[in-house]
Amino acid sequence: MILLEPNSFVLEETLMERFTSEKPEVVDITLVDFDNVVYHLQTSAEQRTLLTLSVEMKYFKEAVEYGAQDILKREYGAYLVAPSSPQYQLSLQFDLQNLPADKLGLAKHVSMLKRNVLASSFYRAFEYWESQQEGAGPLMATHYRDNEAIYVQAQQDRVTVIFSTLFKEEVDRVLGKVFLQEFVDARRQASIQNAPQVGYSSREAPLEIRHLPGLRQDESAGYVSFVLFPRHFADLEARENTISQIQLFRDYLHYHIKCAKAYMHSRMRARVREFLKVINRAKPDRTIAASEKRTASGRYFRPQFRNSNAPSHQQQQHVEGEW
Repeated sequence: MILLEPNSFVLEETLMERFTSEKPEVVDITLVDFDNVVYHLQTSAEQRTLLTLSVEMKYFKEAVEYGAQDILKREYGAYLVAPSSPQYQLSLQFDLQNLPADKLGLAKHVSMLKRNVLASSFYRAFEYWESQQEGAGPLMATHYRDNEAIYVQAQQDRVTVIFSTLFKEEVDRVLGKVFLQEFVDARRQASIQNAPQVGYSSREAPLEIRHLPGLRQDESAGYVSFVLFPRHFADLEARENTISQIQLFRDYLHYHIKCAKAYMHSRMRARVREFLKVINRAKPDRTIAASEKRTASGRYFRPQFRNSNAPSHQQQQHVEGEW
């Protein structure tokens, strides 16, 4: 199984084309990422050298409450501008004639925009853990999809991350349960004891969020809990890697569910083709069976069928008598 990249590859590729283009052109490109994030790249005919990237995120207001604006100023402060339209919550602008030497690095960094915004609740939880305050920290919810959310809460010795996800089809529910149960069972192996603790429940929400209103409590809802210990976020490099990987859990899960369904369908089609070959080999050749038959001694003979021009039975006897 592959691991998805935390950045948007299509955004990175499109930005590189614009950054390395020798002749600035008028562009109007719309890109879509995971979790219904929309990117809009645009240049005007009057100012072709100014490339504006506008982003639409439904959960941006929630992320701002957890410090997303400070993260954006730290990471993209020189490029931040006012949103170009009420539809978008965030805009960056680039002067194509005044770009840094490392254009590939800039495109890669900008393609991490969604990841950096969604990381705000994780940074806030890690900061609470570092402060060593007593009791549990605030429960931070980010509704990054319709009827689905990420809940993050810090405690003195751990940080709990809970994903709520929906399975719209019965097959997806079955495969999802198999995948998630494997996550729970795999941690029992000695080789991955340092992995985060994983819990899964299919109808009943975990205790940390059970008091929240509006939670779905039916067969289509699933809840996955990750317990992060200090070894997963105390070090700066480990912290960044943990944030990048855990954000993509929902996309990772549904991506591999679709891959499993496609693989099973291909195997079923291959098995049907094999069955059809067996059935076709078992069919007798009716053309040969209708034209040739064997006698008791094993000789072949061809039956002669009567037609309108054939002589009658008496005529045949008369002819045989003459012979």
